[in-house]
Amino acid sequence: MGYWLIKSEPSKKMWSTIQKKGAKGYFWKRVRNYQARNYMKQMKKGDQCFFYHSVDEKQIVGVVEVTKEYYPDETDDSGRFVLVNVKTKKKLKQPVTLKEIKSNPSLSNLALVKQSRLSVMPVDQKSWKIIYKSGESN
Repeated sequence: MGYWLIKSEPSKKMWSTIQKKGAKGYFWKRVRNYQARNYMKQMKKGDQCFFYHSVDEKQIVGVVEVTKEYYPDETDDSGRFVLVNVKTKKKLKQPVTLKEIKSNPSLSNLALVKQSRLSVMPVDQKSWKIIYKSGESN
């Protein structure tokens, strides 16, 4: 199983849209970065993704699961970009902020710390466990 982090601006309301779609999932859209696209092509059904609210919030709010592997993005006239479908797994008990992540030396290798503008990025298993535990503790 792979682990990822996907980002969206809270104002886009993607978290609530994905929640409303339930088990069938919803497509992850509007990615127009080649590196992010390449990561999306590596995603497999069942992979887990942290859902990160960017811009004002800068925090991980939940976990989604890949339900459909990449396929062409019909809104992209160039034919270069792709979509994946995801469904909500769970909302974290408490959001994990970028500040918390940056303050943890064990997470300094994350792309979120090094390439914060990327909208899709891998997360290693050790980092996943640290972040998940932080989001589930009270």
